[in-house]
Amino acid sequence: MKNENVVVERTYNAPIDKVWSAITNVDEMKNWYFQLEDFKPVVGFKFDFIGGPEDGIQYLHLCEVTEVVEGKKISYSWRYDNYPGNSFVTWELFDKGEQTLLQLTHTGLDTLAEGGPDFAKANFLAGWTYFVHTALKGYLEPEEV
Repeated sequence: MKNENVVVERTYNAPIDKVWSAITNVDEMKNWYFQLEDFKPVVGFKFDFIGGPEDGIQYLHLCEVTEVVEGKKISYSWRYDNYPGNSFVTWELFDKGEQTLLQLTHTGLDTLAEGGPDFAKANFLAGWTYFVHTALKGYLEPEEV
């Protein structure tokens, strides 16, 4: 089976605690990520949200936090209601002083592929690239006015 993992990395001009808060505090996540009703960085916490292509089908995402290393790493399952497969999203942070390296890894995409073309690896790569390189960067490093 071919490797269907997506890995996206970015270094932010922000300290690690600020990046951790942005990816785990629901009030901050709403500024750049999906509109989550609630989120807690606690193993076993379940959350869901609606998302999909702007001009396409919106999918109910069902997720559960599977691993937390406070301030450094969070993982959660990622699947879709009424579609086959289960995958995992992991956010890892690496302290670079006043900067932070974020590595996002989405594994198990091959298990979602049966769901149709919306679940192709290229779409996940495009989505995560947007969130890591554009949305989160814009939130953490707002343009000076």
